[in-house]
Amino acid sequence: MGKKQVVEALVSGGAATAGPPLGPALGPLGVNVKQIVDQINEKTKDFKGMRVPVKIIVDVDTKEFEIEVGIPTASALIAKEAGIEKGSSNPGREFVGDLTFDQVVKISRIINQKLEMDDLKKVVLQVIGTCVSMGVTIEGMNPKEVTAKVKNGEYDDKIYGSE
Repeated sequence: MGKKQVVEALVSGGAATAGPPLGPALGPLGVNVKQIVDQINEKTKDFKGMRVPVKIIVDVDTKEFEIEVGIPTASALIAKEAGIEKGSSNPGREFVGDLTFDQVVKISRIINQKLEMDDLKKVVLQVIGTCVSMGVTIEGMNPKEVTAKVKNGEYDDKIYGSE
């Protein structure tokens, strides 16, 4: 492979277009922008409605490319699972959504693809922390209560049970 050029962008999952930010960045490289956009949309369709980081690595000589899809932020995954647009403007007092504990574990597993932490419980605690700042309850409980229960080991079976 010859000289490589890397284009990084945030795209809307499953809805990237040849317009900005991709078109203007990829156009000058002489690659098939539509082909790249189609592949990005195929690879990000599960993240519909979320901002997804993508990296396109282009071989400037051969015009070959590869696409790496990043993981959406914890807050984007929480919003999608809770079915909300965005977090609370007054977290702690106003709650705007609710997740099951299983959804928290599911989000933690997705995020851990990027973090690659040894202990999923640490990731679960980070996700719950994000729920605190977004005003999202977990099974109707204040996320701070759930944090205490996780630290006590009350959810270990759910966290480690299906590994």
